[in-house]
Amino acid sequence: MVRFICPYLGGPVELTRERERHILENHPEVLPGRIELVAHTLAEPDEIRFDPKYSATRKFIRRYDELSGGKYLVVLVVSRNGPKGRHWIVTAFVSGRRPRGEVEWKRL
Repeated sequence: MVRFICPYLGGPVELTRERERHILENHPEVLPGRIELVAHTLAEPDEIRFDPKYSATRKFIRRYDELSGGKYLVVLVVSRNGPKGRHWIVTAFVSGRRPRGEVEWKRL
């Protein structure tokens, strides 16, 4: 298991082996080659959105020029038991557009 620092959530965010395997198989544009971008997105996102389908899930979003000439890395994190609870990555993917969801926080 890998743990990332996430100041916004005030605690570590876990990437379990099972979720890492999911990302490797379904989103090879993210892992293994861009794990440092996952860490950076969690540490310094451009914005955080609530997932419209899953209330306990947040989307951490950051745009990177080096991703196919300017795309977004989106990291979905589930939180249980409030801000001091457990946080883990469900998936991460690259998108050409900003994902949907109500904005919870945005970098000024």
